[in-house]
Amino acid sequence: MFKLLKTNKMIVAVILSNLILMSNVFAQAHDYFPDPDPLVQQKLEQWKDMKFGLLMHWGPYSQWSVVESWSICPEDVGWATGARVEKKPDLDYNSYVKAYENLQTTFNPSKFSPEKWAAAAKDAGMKYVVFTTKHHDGFCMFDTKTTNYKVTDKNTPFSTNKRSNVVKEVFNAFRNENLWVGAYFSKPDWHSEYYWWNRFPALDRNVNYDIQKHPDRWKQFVDYTHTQINELMSDYGKVDILWLDGGWVRKKTEEQAKKDYIKNYDENHFGINSQNQDINMALLAKEARAKQPGLIVVDRDVPGEQQNYLTPEQHIPETGLPYPWETCMTMAGSWSYSKDDVYKPTSELITKLVDIVSKGGNYLLNVGPSPEGEWHDAAYERLAEIGKWIKINGEGIYNTRMSTVFGEGDKIRFTQSKDGKTKFIFLLDNTVEKVKVTKLSIGKNAVIQMLGTSGNLKFKQVEGGVEINIPATLKNKSAYVGVLKVQE
Repeated sequence: MFKLLKTNKMIVAVILSNLILMSNVFAQAHDYFPDPDPLVQQKLEQWKDMKFGLLMHWGPYSQWSVVESWSICPEDVGWATGARVEKKPDLDYNSYVKAYENLQTTFNPSKFSPEKWAAAAKDAGMKYVVFTTKHHDGFCMFDTKTTNYKVTDKNTPFSTNKRSNVVKEVFNAFRNENLWVGAYFSKPDWHSEYYWWNRFPALDRNVNYDIQKHPDRWKQFVDYTHTQINELMSDYGKVDILWLDGGWVRKKTEEQAKKDYIKNYDENHFGINSQNQDINMALLAKEARAKQPGLIVVDRDVPGEQQNYLTPEQHIPETGLPYPWETCMTMAGSWSYSKDDVYKPTSELITKLVDIVSKGGNYLLNVGPSPEGEWHDAAYERLAEIGKWIKINGEGIYNTRMSTVFGEGDKIRFTQSKDGKTKFIFLLDNTVEKVKVTKLSIGKNAVIQMLGTSGNLKFKQVEGGVEINIPATLKNKSAYVGVLKVQE
């Protein structure tokens, strides 16, 4: 995940990189391969009913209000060098990395209370959570046996807290509120000697040694990765989603490797190198599902059976996607905690939720906890406001599917029940007195109501469609977005 930074040049760099990432994702959408496992297909259908989830990026980096992981990446890109220079302008790269990793020794989120997060998420109508068990920097928020770079190690002050196994506490808290649990896990690991070997300098986000020359070391990394995921699948209760980030760690043929290298060097100017970084995803998924039957695996940006759904980042596809998909997006400007961050207004968040659901997707909304283990007050406020709206209008959100069209114009969106018998019209402008619908078939005997109110609305057939009257007493009745329910 990337962070929006303050200077104009940094913002431009991040926007450009995100557009590149999104274009890659959507280009690969045509290479979607459904997983043949019927348990996975069944679980995906359940996931598609949920529509709204919570993503959290959290680790020792929150102490600096700095972008997660990327400031230790040596690439000359805005979210990496910019954050590093802004935070520690007097440090050279190696000194900066040492100081960054030393944040482990001061990480002590004494106000950590995941029950409060879970209650707020449930009240907002969220149905699942995806939590960062490990980001690219390699710091583990769970009690792994593979490394000391973890929240439960004696070098981490929080290790003395009875709740120091953060992942276990988060998963238990959200399960207790009947939300699904998802484990975000970074495939690259910039702390591991099996990925960034200190015999060589790190040049970019990729493995920094020749895998063909050192196959035993790469095998150690593969085993290391499989062991950590096996721990998460074995020791942390029921897990519903394994959400894998770092799509450059992937299997490549020699031809694919050459094409990727040339394309990304010419167009993106960052180092997706030509190596085959194969971690045996097929076996990894098989092992994980032996522990967690039906587990949804999201191998982001890697076409294949292990990418059970697509994940456009900070972007809503213009017309949706023909496959299971989920937009992951920040509630504020950053994925990780930033004390000066600005949170999007509730009206914008609800509009995005409606737009995404109308196009057949899910909305994964990110909040970054503080170093103390708290959310910004604005995050709680936004979720409470969304919850009030969704308690009235959730019938048009949950368990629905995309209609024959997702909407018309900028101010109207549609969904329908899975059997197609009930249709919903979302009024992104809830101050209108009349609504003309031209792209949704509504019979003359239909019954139309506004959710949260009683009585039926009057409508009439007009040239090109149907005109629905919204009485003055109902205007603004539903805050933010009004929802009309149509039954034939």
